Order: sequence, then structure tokens, then C-alpha cells
Amino acid sequence: MTRKRTIAGACLGAFAFLALAPAASADPGWQVRLRGIVVEPDESATITPIGGDASIDTAVMPELDITYFFTDNIAAELILAVSPHNPVAVGTSLGDVPLGDVTLLPPTLTLQYHPIPDNKVSPYAGVGVNYTVFFDTDVPTGGAVTSINYDDSFGFAIQGGVDIKLDENWLLNLDVKKLWLNTDVSINGGAITADVDINPWIFGFGVGYRF
Repeated sequence: MTRKRTIAGACLGAFAFLALAPAASADPGWQVRLRGIVVEPDESATITPIGGDASIDTAVMPELDITYFFTDNIAAELILAVSPHNPVAVGTSLGDVPLGDVTLLPPTLTLQYHPIPDNKVSPYAGVGVNYTVFFDTDVPTGGAVTSINYDDSFGFAIQGGVDIKLDENWLLNLDVKKLWLNTDVSINGGAITADVDINPWIFGFGVGYRF
């Protein structure tokens, strides 16, 4: 709880800073980017009663984001992607237990500050929130796991990146995000439970269009 409060306080403070930061000029407009992303979980888990930890594989997926510029400097970005994974409970009293397949949908909204928007190379930083939905769950046949349920969850996000302008409208983009993402997992009707921190790093590269 203390860690979540610390993260919440930091994000709220950053939101306030970005909202009050001076804007060079008002230039509202839209921007759309398509990125290829690498989702790298920074996972850990408490599993009861069999002990052990979680291992979650890396995913490579496309990502769409839509950005609205309130001014040249201040923007809000909605990030949309899905991320399929094959989690495993490792080092348990039952050995390594495959948990099947699950897909994550973590729509994320960030508030961004662009300090030098007129430059050809324009960096930005953002803070925000995400709500992660777990779906398409599929348990392995013939194994120890007969059912599994993941609780949807709310978390925080930070973001940094750079836009490299190709012309007045088109740009290249490099982007890094960190999501704080936790879920409570119930296995075999609650016979086994797990408190899992997924906390992925998301590395992206793509193209964008400003209009």
C-alpha cells in the first residue's frame, strides 16, 4: 500500500507540474503513431500455498497511439495495444507449472510535456494511468492447472520518448514506457492464489502523422 501511495503521489505531482508548465504557444492538433513494441515484464509473485515465483515471457506487438496537443508543449496521449503471454509459476513445491495463455489489454492515458516542440528532434516526458483487462485465458490440457482467473487492475505509467520530424506532418518516434501493473490470480477455483506484479517495460519504435 505504501508503494502504491508513493507512486500515486509522484504521478499526481508530475501531472500538476506538466499542467502548470509554461506553453510556448497555443497550437491544438492531433497526432497518430503506429509503433512496433517490445513488452518486457519485470515480474515477481507471491504464490500460496505452493511458493515459487512467476516467469512471464516477452511479447512483440503493434501499438496504436492517438495524441491531442492542447498547446505546442502540452499533450494527452491514449495508447492502445494487446499483449499475449505464456506465464509459468517457477520454483514451486510442484516444480515449474505452466499457466497457459493470457492476453493483456492495458489502455493507457498519459499527460505529456514537450519542451522544444519546434525542433527537428523533439523529446517529451509523460505520466499517466492504465487499466489492464485480462482475457483470452487458456489453460494447458492435462496439467495441474484446470482453471485460472486474473483480476483486472488499475495502475500508473511513466513515459519518455522523442519525435524526429521528417517533414511538416510525418515523423519517426522512439518511446519507452514503464507500467505498474498488478493482478490477483486464482488457480483451480482458489486452491492456489498468487499476487503478481507484472510491471512491464515497453520499448517502441514507429512512425507518426501530425494533422
